[in-house]
Amino acid sequence: MRETATVIDDHEGTRRNEVSAAPPPALSKDELGRIDAYWRACNYLAAGMIYLRANPLLREPLKVEHIKQRLLGHWGTSPGLSFIYIHLNRLIKKYDLNTIFMAGPGHGAPGVLAPAYLEGAYSEVYPNKGEDEVGMREFFKEFSFPGGIGSHCTPETPGSIHEGGELGYSVSHAFGAAYDNPDLLVAVVVGDGESETGPLAAAWHSDKFLNPIRDGAVLPILQLNGYKINNPTVLSRISHDELESLFVGYGWTPYFVEGSDPAEMHQKMAATLEKCVLEIRRIQEQARAGGKAIRARWPMIVLRSPKGWTGPKAVDGHKVEGYWRAHQVPLAGVRENPAHLKQLEDWLRSYRPEELFDKTGRLVPELKALAPQGTRRMSANPHANGGLLRKPLRLPDFRDYAVKVEAAGQTTAENTRPLGRFLRDIMRNNMQSFRVFGPDETASNKLDAVYEASKKVWLADYLPEDADGGELAPDGRVMELLSEHTLEGWLEGYLLTGRHGFFSTYESFVHVIDSMFNQHAKWLESCRGLSWRAPVSSLNLLITSTVWRQDHNGFTHQDPGFLDLVVNKSPDVCRIYLPPDANSLLCVADHCLKSTNYINVIVSDKQKHLQYMTMDQAIVHCTKGLGIWPQVSNDEGTEPDVVIASAGDIPTKESLAAIILLRGHFPHLKIRFVNVVDLFRLTPSSEHPHGLSDRDFDTLFTEDKPIIFNFHGYPWLIHRLTYRRTNHKNLHVRGYKEKGNINTPLDLAIRNQIDRFTIAMDVIDRVPALRVSGAHAKENLRFMQLECQAYAYENGIDKPEQDGWTWPGNK
Repeated sequence: MRETATVIDDHEGTRRNEVSAAPPPALSKDELGRIDAYWRACNYLAAGMIYLRANPLLREPLKVEHIKQRLLGHWGTSPGLSFIYIHLNRLIKKYDLNTIFMAGPGHGAPGVLAPAYLEGAYSEVYPNKGEDEVGMREFFKEFSFPGGIGSHCTPETPGSIHEGGELGYSVSHAFGAAYDNPDLLVAVVVGDGESETGPLAAAWHSDKFLNPIRDGAVLPILQLNGYKINNPTVLSRISHDELESLFVGYGWTPYFVEGSDPAEMHQKMAATLEKCVLEIRRIQEQARAGGKAIRARWPMIVLRSPKGWTGPKAVDGHKVEGYWRAHQVPLAGVRENPAHLKQLEDWLRSYRPEELFDKTGRLVPELKALAPQGTRRMSANPHANGGLLRKPLRLPDFRDYAVKVEAAGQTTAENTRPLGRFLRDIMRNNMQSFRVFGPDETASNKLDAVYEASKKVWLADYLPEDADGGELAPDGRVMELLSEHTLEGWLEGYLLTGRHGFFSTYESFVHVIDSMFNQHAKWLESCRGLSWRAPVSSLNLLITSTVWRQDHNGFTHQDPGFLDLVVNKSPDVCRIYLPPDANSLLCVADHCLKSTNYINVIVSDKQKHLQYMTMDQAIVHCTKGLGIWPQVSNDEGTEPDVVIASAGDIPTKESLAAIILLRGHFPHLKIRFVNVVDLFRLTPSSEHPHGLSDRDFDTLFTEDKPIIFNFHGYPWLIHRLTYRRTNHKNLHVRGYKEKGNINTPLDLAIRNQIDRFTIAMDVIDRVPALRVSGAHAKENLRFMQLECQAYAYENGIDKPEQDGWTWPGNK
C-alpha cells in the first residue's frame, strides 16, 4: 500500500514567535563581547572594501590619497549578512554543523567576503590577499576595482554557489543544494527586495518537496531592512500579523528577531537561531527514527534590522542608517569634502580596529578562535565547490535503447519515448545523485518511463484517487512544479553541489527561465578562469513540444526563439543540438550527461516522427555534428546543383519530401543533402570550439552553389552564424516567421514557408538552369500546396498521403 505523507503542525501558534533573550541569556558576557567584536571586524572590512586602497588598519590619520578614486559598492545589506554569518559560525562550532551560506540580497558581497577573509579561506584561495596588513590592503583594493571582483557573491567568492546578480533565486538554489544531502544545512538569506520577485514567491513552496529523511534542511532568514535602492519594500510595510500569516500560509514557522541595539540583537539572534537549529534536528530525527517521510513546518527567521546598520546615522542632515540612502556608498564625496572625509574616519574608527587586529594585521587569536576550522568553515565547505564531490553517473549503454531502423525514413517513432527509458535506468543506477525536473510535463513529454524507477516527490496531502495514476510518493525523485523558475533554481543548486540532473520543458515557455539561463551561463564562464573551482555537471535542457507541433495550442505556443538567446552566451559554455530522430537523440543525451561545465540545449519534439538512422549511423553523424546523408544525396563524384540542408525534425522531413518532389520533376538534378545536429558547427572554428574550418565548410556547402537551409527556429539565426562564410550570399534560410495559429501541421509549415512545396519551388528559383524550364513544375507544386491547405480547412486534418509521407525505397 502506498505510503502517504503526514503533516507535523506543532509550531507555537500563529502569533508572534519570538525566543526570549531574557534570563538566562543565550550568550555570556564574554561570548557577547567576542561575537560583537568579530562583527565589528566584519563591518570594518566591509566598509574598508568600499573606500580604502591604502592605510588599511588606520595606523595613520586618514588622508585623501588613501581613498579609492571611484567609490563603488553597496553597504546597506552587508552588516546584516555578516551578523547572520557569525551567529551561524557559533552554532557550527557548537553542534558540528555541515553548513553552507547563500546571500540572496544583491550587492551583498562585502558582508560575506569579510567573514570569508577573517576565517582564512580567502587567503588560502588567493595567497596575495594574506592575513596581514599587506594582504588586507590588496583585499580592499581588489573590491569593485578594475581587474578585481564585483559587489555580488560571484564565483570568485569562496563558499558561494549563488551570485545574487539577479534577484529571486536564492531559496530555490538553497533547496536544490539540500536535496539528497541529508547532513547539510543550507542557510539562505533572503532580501526583502528580492521577496518582491515572482521566482522567490513561488520558491517558498519548496518546503512541500523536502523529505526530512533523505534531504538536508533549508533555513531561510528574511533580512527585512526596509528598503531597496530608493524605495521601501513591501514586506517591511505590512503589519506584523499579515507578514506572519503570509509565511504560516506558505507552511513555515516564522520566528522574529527585531531591533537595532547590537547587544540586544546578538542575544535575540543567538537564542532564535539555536532554537531553529534544534527544531530542524528534532524534525529530522523524528522522521528518520520513524522511517516516515513527513511534511514538516520548517522554521524560518525574519530579521528586522536597520539598512546600513552601524554606519553613519545621517549625512549632511539627511537620514542614512535605516533608510534607502544607506544602500550603496553612504559618504560619496569624501575625496572632495573634508567634512565627509572626517565623518568617514570617525565611522571606520568606531569599529576600533586596533582592538581587532594585531600588529601584523591579523585578527587577534581570541577572535580567530570563533570561526570553525577546515571544511566546517562555510567559505571552505566542499558543497559550495560541488565539483570536488561530484562523481560521474553510472550510465547504462544508450545503444540498448535504440529504435530499430531497417530503412531510412520509412518508420515512425516518438523521439523522446526511448529517452525516457534511458533516463529511467540512469535514475535506477544513481538513486542519490540524479533527478529529473519538469513543470508538470514529464508524462506529456513522453518521458514517463522514469516513474518506473521513481515517482514524483510529493509531501503535501494525498487523496484516494492519487493511487490511480497519480505517480506521487514522498520519496520520489521526479521534480514537478508549475514554476519553471523554481525548477531551474532547484536544478542549478543540485548541480552546483556536485550532482546530476535533466530538465525538460515546452519550447514556447522555456523563455520563462531566459534570465536564469543567462545567470548560470555567466557563472560557468567565470568558473572557467578559476582553477580552484572543480567542474560541475552540465545543465542539460530538453526543449520539446516544439513550434511545429503546436497546431492545437495555437499562436501562443509557437516560439523557437530560445536558441537565439543561447547563441548570445559564451562559446566556451553553451551547446545546441537538434537531433532529427530517436537514435540521434539518445546519442546526444548520453554525451551531454557525461559532460561538465556546459549548458546543453537539446531540441527534440515528443510526437511521432520519421526515423532515419541506425544507432551506428547516428553515433557517427552526431560525432561529426553535421554531414552529408549519402542515402539521400545523388551528387557523389560531381558538384551538386544545389545544397539542401536542415536542422530539426520537421524541417528534415519537409526537406526530404522536397527532394523527392524535385527528383520527380528533374531526374538529373544533382542534390546534396546536409543535416545539422550540432548547430555551432556552422560557425567558424575561430568563433566556437565546435565550429568548422572555412575549408571544411566550403567542402560541404560549396563556394558558389545555392543553399536552401530549412531550419527549426527563426531563419535569421542561421544567417548570424554563417555570415562570414564564403558562400553566405547564396544561403537562403527558411524558418519560423510568426505565422499561424490553430492549423494542421502541414498548413503551419506552409504558412511559415518551411514545407516541402516551398523548398522545392525555392530550388527552382535558385538553380539557374531551372528558372525557365521549371515553370510548369513550379505551377504544379503551387497547386499541390493550395490543395493541401484547402483539404486541411475542409477536413480539419492534413491529406493522409502528405501527413503519412515516407521516404520511398530504393531512391
